[in-house]
Amino acid sequence: MSLLTIFNKSVGPSGFGFASTALEVTEGLDLTGKTIVITGVNTGLGRETARVMALRGAKVYGTVRTHEKGLKVQEEIGPSIHPILCDLSEPSSVNNAVGLLRDLNSPIDAIICNAGIMALPFCNQKHGIELQFLTNHLGHFNLVTKLLDSLAETGRVVLVSSRAHTNSYPEGIQFDNLDGALDYGRWQAYGQSKLANLLFARELAGRMPYSSQRAYAVHPGVIKTELVRHFNPLVRIGASLGGALFFKSVEQGAATQCYVAVHPGVSDINGEYFFDNNVQESSDLGRDMDMAKRLWDRSTAFIENF
Repeated sequence: MSLLTIFNKSVGPSGFGFASTALEVTEGLDLTGKTIVITGVNTGLGRETARVMALRGAKVYGTVRTHEKGLKVQEEIGPSIHPILCDLSEPSSVNNAVGLLRDLNSPIDAIICNAGIMALPFCNQKHGIELQFLTNHLGHFNLVTKLLDSLAETGRVVLVSSRAHTNSYPEGIQFDNLDGALDYGRWQAYGQSKLANLLFARELAGRMPYSSQRAYAVHPGVIKTELVRHFNPLVRIGASLGGALFFKSVEQGAATQCYVAVHPGVSDINGEYFFDNNVQESSDLGRDMDMAKRLWDRSTAFIENF
């Protein structure tokens, strides 16, 4: 048996592993009657997650940034998906989406915070905040915390973080530099936003309205179609040669977020970090609960201005 075969077939305690797909980790589950909110459903992991959740019977409310993208994803996936316009970098847009979801008067069974932007080459600012931090963390923080009273008693919140959280700035979250003006590195800023996703999930787990509600952070894996475009040509060639071993397909990348969002096997787990469909250890910064509380307080102060 080749090294590649061993690597791809390895599984953890959950019974799933690196090569498991979103279809495989949800096999046999009937999500009829469930309502699931997913951000960023028009492409990539979000689209595959929405497709699989709809296939299993869920009613999916998926955020998109334009009406055209919403029509396209609805044509591709079908009537079980309901697009909602939402720009995570614009608090007023998030607030509008929250209002629409509250008006459903139906409990939300899972919120999957999937959308994001990555490694902007220059520091972009909006509302006085560096754009990756604003979009990836604060937009989702705004959405989730304002929907907590609509979350089902056994509802789950999934934050799509990344192993890139280990590549944040040395101090973790730069609370005195959230606009990026003093220090900006494209990958460090991305790592900071992913660290924020992880810390948000950990802090949220202890603040849920019901003890039966759950929050998780996940690393989906390195998805070739999303990441390689940021690399130089030599690295892209290397990625093509070794892609089958080191990179996941979109179907594999969507698995972990689908698994923790709906699988009964994680119902007794809360506030943990998953990748390859199993609990994994994060960085020390990713377990810093003092930083997590400070992040919660700063994030709350920001969204209260809108």
